[in-house]
Amino acid sequence: MQGVLAPLQLLVFLVSLWLVVRFLQTDAGEQAAAISVVIKTAVLYAIMYTGALWERDVFGVYLFAPVFFWEDVVSMLVIALHTAYLAAWWFDLLAVRDQMLLALAAYAAYVVNATQFFLKLRAARRGRASALERPDAGLEPAR
Repeated sequence: MQGVLAPLQLLVFLVSLWLVVRFLQTDAGEQAAAISVVIKTAVLYAIMYTGALWERDVFGVYLFAPVFFWEDVVSMLVIALHTAYLAAWWFDLLAVRDQMLLALAAYAAYVVNATQFFLKLRAARRGRASALERPDAGLEPAR
């Protein structure tokens, strides 16, 4: 599921980022920008939910498994900022421009978090590749 949701989230993020920045530059497309942030947040919730289920299946905890501790900490910031945007939008708590700036803050945190996961995945793949290149790979005794 993560293999489908992660690229989808990236695509939704890029479109939404463009719409938010365009609104901030031109004051045009307020509704499209706002709806795009709501959609981005919905996709984020979906990937966080399925990711927590995966983490439970693999590590026995929904969040904060030692191997993903810092990624999960930043994920909580990402969720908090996106949720703050939803509250500001739904309850009209901030001016529209400030809502869009909040969305950009949420997006900056998302980029940091996505980078964390990308680097972890890359390191895991490199580790697996280097293990496979060892002449004795696969020769460990069965336990």
